[in-house]
Amino acid sequence: MLAKTHHVNILTSFRSPAKLTPVVAHRFRPPSHAISIPTSSSHVSSPSAIDVLDESVAAFWDYQFLFVSQRSEAAKPITLPVVNGAIPHDFPSGTYYLAGPGLFADDHGSTVHPLDGHGYLRAFTFDEVSREVKFMARYVKTHAQVEEHDPVTDTWRFTHRGPFSVLKGGRKVGNTKVMKNVANTSVLRWGGRVLCLWEGGEPYEIESGTLDTVGRFDVMDGCDSLPESGKNSGDIWDVAAGLLKPLLYGVFKMPPKRLLSHYKIDARMNRLLTASCNAEDMLLPRSSFTFSEFDSDFKLLKKQEFNIPDHIMIHDWAFTETHYILFANRIKLDVIGSMAAVGGISPMISAISVNPSKQTSPIYLLPRFPDEFGEEGRDWRVPVEAPSQFWLLHVGNAFEVKDLNANLHIQIQAVTCSYHWFNFHKVFGYNWQSGKLDPSTMNVNEGENEFLPHLAKVCIQLDADGKSQKCSVEAMNEWERSSDFPVINPAFSGSKNTYIYAATSSGSRPTLPHFPFDSVVKLNLLNNSVRTWSVGSRRFIGEPIFVAKGDEEDDGYLLVVEYAVSIQRCYLVILDPKRIGEDDALVARLEVPKNLNFPLGFHGFWASDDK
Repeated sequence: MLAKTHHVNILTSFRSPAKLTPVVAHRFRPPSHAISIPTSSSHVSSPSAIDVLDESVAAFWDYQFLFVSQRSEAAKPITLPVVNGAIPHDFPSGTYYLAGPGLFADDHGSTVHPLDGHGYLRAFTFDEVSREVKFMARYVKTHAQVEEHDPVTDTWRFTHRGPFSVLKGGRKVGNTKVMKNVANTSVLRWGGRVLCLWEGGEPYEIESGTLDTVGRFDVMDGCDSLPESGKNSGDIWDVAAGLLKPLLYGVFKMPPKRLLSHYKIDARMNRLLTASCNAEDMLLPRSSFTFSEFDSDFKLLKKQEFNIPDHIMIHDWAFTETHYILFANRIKLDVIGSMAAVGGISPMISAISVNPSKQTSPIYLLPRFPDEFGEEGRDWRVPVEAPSQFWLLHVGNAFEVKDLNANLHIQIQAVTCSYHWFNFHKVFGYNWQSGKLDPSTMNVNEGENEFLPHLAKVCIQLDADGKSQKCSVEAMNEWERSSDFPVINPAFSGSKNTYIYAATSSGSRPTLPHFPFDSVVKLNLLNNSVRTWSVGSRRFIGEPIFVAKGDEEDDGYLLVVEYAVSIQRCYLVILDPKRIGEDDALVARLEVPKNLNFPLGFHGFWASDDK
């Protein structure tokens, strides 16, 4: 874990407080863990070696406590005490929703990957009159959650494998329950509905006042019905798709369409944009994407399908005034992994792997309004080739500007990483064979930093005929520290922005230098300045969320959850975006009751009561 030293393995075993359960083991009784520590010519019991050992042990357990199961729910609103600062008088009324997993271990010896953890929706509701914040947290009652949880005994038995996991205490070989829709990735309030989304199927609708689960909501407009047989072009991949569909839909219960968990809101047009893809595309060297646009009442305004001749996997994407933008994260079928996955010996994700065979990164610019903005000179099936190879994780914003010569300049602000770092089988360091989390997976050695997720700016220039003239990729504001979860003031989504915020690492902790994140970074794209706010020692943060209050782009507040893992507490933190980098950036910190301490969340949404 630490480079350029000799190492000795010391077996240490630990016992931790009961009830809360980390993903690494059932009920906090993990087996012995080998801790790797550096040694020198001095004896291992020297003070410096003891310090390193203590820090290694603390780092290991801090990482585990970031993924601690929370079985309890807060079904009734709880007023959170303010422990630092004060809630400002001009903080608007509204609710901050945070989606993420809540459970990683059942009562029968099985653990699951954090991405397969049951969705646990957290809600922080602000009242600008009383200046109080109410907290609620409920499990999303998905089909899998209802099947796997016994509310009478309050016990869990995992029966669905999930794409990233293999059951230990349940049916392993021959278990075809793969697509475990856990509704744990993102959350949205639109058209009067609160939706929890996942990458593998329909979202679940939630009642906003109680957080009760209403049921599945068909955003994809009936696309979960089976396609009619015999209607294909005769292409070899259509034939292959025809063979795969009965297997995927009938045996493995995969929905025909997968709604991506990342949606976009076009603030200029007040539209919700969604993207979905076909389930069989995961196994075929082609990809079909359907983009839909909805008005503020959830009325479908337009739908377009694009068939891309490449084998790609998309988690996030971008849009501009005239384009949908897909970064081609290229994948390939793993034949041996597929056989093991189908047999239940390894996770289903083993069926695919990254494909780094191309030294450039294809970017597909898909026409959003082809009838209004004709692009006769450009075939959208031919991608723009970015000059470097990267895997796109998340998008902060994208916009386009047309110059006097009718050239179109497109800029995308995103988080990218290296194909050499990204690994489907080791996201968050989860080892499906041992059921443990290895923090070193997310913390590579110094000198490999360029592999890690970092903020990047991609610039594309098209001429008047739509032909690509130039494409460049550079670190945003030369900020190269590990970063993710880029966000902006949502009022500027799809428009030119000056500021972007993200979670990042201060690098102050030698054993966890890159992840989990402990800081918020603010980048000014006009003057290239970088300012940060850090949460403190043995404390981590998740995704920041911008809450606008005025017309200026950075006029508002930032919300971020602080995970004080050493004391097993969570805090909701309010920051002043204009004061990031100053001593008084912290506006208020509110404490979640210890018995309701929750694990790391994924993506959130601020829903103002004014809209």
